[in-house]
Amino acid sequence: MSQATPRHVAVIDIGKTNAKVVLIDTRTQAQLAAESMPNTVVHDGPYPHADVERLWTFIKAVLTHLQAAHGVDGISITTHGATGALLSEKGLVLPVLDYESDAPEASAEAYERVRPGFAETLSPRLPAGLNWGAQIFWQARAFPEDFAQVTAIVPYPQYWAWRLTGMLASEVTSLGCHTDLWAPDTGDFSSLVASQHWQQLFPPVRPAASVIGTLLPDIAAETGLPSSTPVTTGIHDSNASLLPHLGNAATPFTVVSAGTWTILMTVGGSTAALDPDRDSLANVDAHGRPVPTARFMGGREFDALVPEIAEPTPDDIAHVIANDVQVLPSFAPGVGPFGRQTGRWTVDPDTLTPGQRTAAASVYLALVASTCLDLCGLGRAITLEGPLGRNGLFARCLATLTGVPVHASGDATGTSLGASLLFGGMETRQTSGSHAFPPLQVDGLDAYIAQWRRRTAG
Repeated sequence: MSQATPRHVAVIDIGKTNAKVVLIDTRTQAQLAAESMPNTVVHDGPYPHADVERLWTFIKAVLTHLQAAHGVDGISITTHGATGALLSEKGLVLPVLDYESDAPEASAEAYERVRPGFAETLSPRLPAGLNWGAQIFWQARAFPEDFAQVTAIVPYPQYWAWRLTGMLASEVTSLGCHTDLWAPDTGDFSSLVASQHWQQLFPPVRPAASVIGTLLPDIAAETGLPSSTPVTTGIHDSNASLLPHLGNAATPFTVVSAGTWTILMTVGGSTAALDPDRDSLANVDAHGRPVPTARFMGGREFDALVPEIAEPTPDDIAHVIANDVQVLPSFAPGVGPFGRQTGRWTVDPDTLTPGQRTAAASVYLALVASTCLDLCGLGRAITLEGPLGRNGLFARCLATLTGVPVHASGDATGTSLGASLLFGGMETRQTSGSHAFPPLQVDGLDAYIAQWRRRTAG
């Protein structure tokens, strides 16, 4: 770590749907600038994969803009999970596999025989490539000659850190997010890594809140940043959202990180109720501690359910409740607490106004989130990060369902603020930026909730 915390930190924030670079003033925690682009998947080549060169061009261009307009004193990195890179001295050996590809299913039976049990990894078996260990296992079998050239396996945040600095590292938040590669209770690699002889391929583990290195000279020259610009090791995005809250004393508490995925994490909660068949697991926080977690693809489901977003009026909400307008899970097959169920509406959604449709989808997300909290535990209070913090109906319904205070985070930048806190040793803390949402009170709501739970049981 440098002695002084950088003032202007550029955060490279690569989500599954969108990628952005955000400039954070670490003294005020304000967002000074941001640029974003869709994070598209390339479907040619050996399998669907991340368009890392397009992302790299974008990252360098935005760093150049930010340096010219504001000055950049440090760079931090956060990305989605279930992703990593296979490297040699020449660079990528194989493309960065898209975790939604079903290619790893080709070796699913063989993988089942070698993957550790849930008790060791607190990582459930997930579809497609959502277990990073399954990706690596399949790549090693499908491309043995290429895999033989691999000299380093790195999680996705550390891939970008390597491109910026040339330095290699591993990091626990990305290793510990349903990869099958990490044993949270022992704080070490799982037995899978040893059985597959991958130990020597993972670089040493570094803290997320450490400086992995400084900019490579050619990157500094291209962007105009000083070559002395420090770059953090980087962090998994859900854990970046969690980071500003880790200093809160009143545990247990729940943070809901929303984006393509809705991730519910209860710090200080118990892992006892986690169910590997319902997409609940333990993440590992930036301090290496297990955090009981449950999740579903709330952002993706909302986009599928609501083609035209409209702020629901009280009449819209009343109509949904009174007329049994319900969304039943799941519109993201294979994931979430209802991943084995097929999503449907109880009415023809085309007969609904945009406001009514938005209302029904918002209540649905709250009902699924409440189910997730049965698995990962309910904190004394809930803080909403990201888009759901701006969805008042979701927040009010969740307050009714849980009976605890629900706040929106004061941070509009979601994961980006948390990633900026990797500078300064994570000493900056954040408190809720809003008053608690009032619980939702609508005639017939209790009966509506009970009916939804009957329909989704079993």
